[in-house]
Parts: sequence; structure tokens; C-alpha cells
Amino acid sequence: MAGKIIGLLRELVFPLSIILTIIGIGIVFGGATGIWFQEIPKDMFNISEKNDILIWSPYVLILGFIVLGFGIYYLYVFLKNRKFILDELKTNKRSELLKKHVELKTTVKKMPKKYHKMLKEKEDELKIR
Repeated sequence: MAGKIIGLLRELVFPLSIILTIIGIGIVFGGATGIWFQEIPKDMFNISEKNDILIWSPYVLILGFIVLGFGIYYLYVFLKNRKFILDELKTNKRSELLKKHVELKTTVKKMPKKYHKMLKEKEDELKIR
């Protein structure tokens, strides 16, 4: 069961990282807005002291930065690995591919199945086992 979940996350890492980044930006914006507007009188929004949402704004801001950081990190790692794989698979020389073959296989393990198929086709084309 865990293998299926990990496989699903590998297939969806790009859209999930974009969604995580967008959610992080929204949470950061919400937290920052709450901090900026703490000076506005509470009577204006009809907020009681017990249910004061503005008190939680710094924590929301910190949570937003954490979520935004994870989203940007996963997006960066995916794009970096994708660029590395595509650059290495452009070659038509067997010797060049063999130099980076171990690193390429390690990187492809962390990527969606599309990249596994691309590497397999290139290995078959250049007769690499």
C-alpha cells in the first residue's frame, strides 16, 4: 500500500508542488495582512477578545513560510532533476551516457514513470545494460 502512495506522489509531484506553493503564498498573505491590520479597532469588525483571529496572525505567517518553503523546494528539485535527465538523454554517444549512467538511474528513480520509459528507450537505443 505504501508503494502505491509513493508512486502516486511521484507521478503528481509537479502539480502538488505548484499547489503547495500557491497555498503557501495565500497563507503568508493572510498572516501578513493580519499583522498589518492589528491596529484597526476591534469594534470595526465586531470581534470579541476571546475570538480574536488577529492574535494568531504571526503563527499563521510562520506556517505560511513553512508551507511556501516546502512548495518551492519540491518544485525546484523536480525541475532540476527534469533538466538533468533531459540534458543527459539528448546525447547520441554511448560513452557520454555511460559516464553519468549511475547518477541518471538514481535520479530517474525519484521521477514519474515517463522518465523511466525515456531512459529505458535510450538504453535500448544505445545498447546499454
